[in-house]
Amino acid sequence: MTLWLGIPLGLLVLAMILVLSSSIDFRIRCYKHDKNDLIELDVKTLFGLIKLHYELPRLVFKGLEQGVLGKFKETGTATTGVDTVKEEQFDKERIERWRDNVQLAVKSTRGLKKWFKETVSHVKISKLDWSTDFSLGDAADTAIVSGAVWGLKWSIVGFISQRVKLKHNPRVFVKPVFQDEHSFSMEFVCEGKLSVSYAVYASLQLLLRVLREAGGISKWRKILKRMRRESHGQSLE
Repeated sequence: MTLWLGIPLGLLVLAMILVLSSSIDFRIRCYKHDKNDLIELDVKTLFGLIKLHYELPRLVFKGLEQGVLGKFKETGTATTGVDTVKEEQFDKERIERWRDNVQLAVKSTRGLKKWFKETVSHVKISKLDWSTDFSLGDAADTAIVSGAVWGLKWSIVGFISQRVKLKHNPRVFVKPVFQDEHSFSMEFVCEGKLSVSYAVYASLQLLLRVLREAGGISKWRKILKRMRRESHGQSLE
């Protein structure tokens, strides 16, 4: 009888050890060449058993009021098995809703900023590549701006490196193109991971911080309800 209880218990412990020893791997790629745009996010965990792929293959600027219109695609083993394609609009009103959600989350969680910094500091970046080619149509202007772009990019990379763990030196390129026509191309690739064990620990820490704040649970329910309503976009054919 003890043996029959011990076998499933041992298998359960083994499964928990395997899950906690895995990692959440991600890859972000942003690409732009003239009018061609692409933003991709790949996430996989449990040694590749769960995979998610998010894609924004087209971005159209509709003006200051309407913002940016994009086509959003979601695939992966963790979804329903059917590819989801939606049109998403990122306008001023939506950005303000995001800002309101963030402000409410900060108010309803004790030490949320500290928790976020501690969690991000455990993210390990294995690859960070960022290349930019551009032309302003004038050689002198292109040369001057290329120096400013170099400084801006390294400032951003320096900011990132202070908050995450970089396993390798980032590769940053700026290539001025001296031609009479305007042109712009950019590619940003970032790969990294976070251990599942720390993700579980961080989730428990977040829950405790919410519980310590008066009305924290009810406020977070309000935030999640807002996010669910916002995510119910109309699928495209």
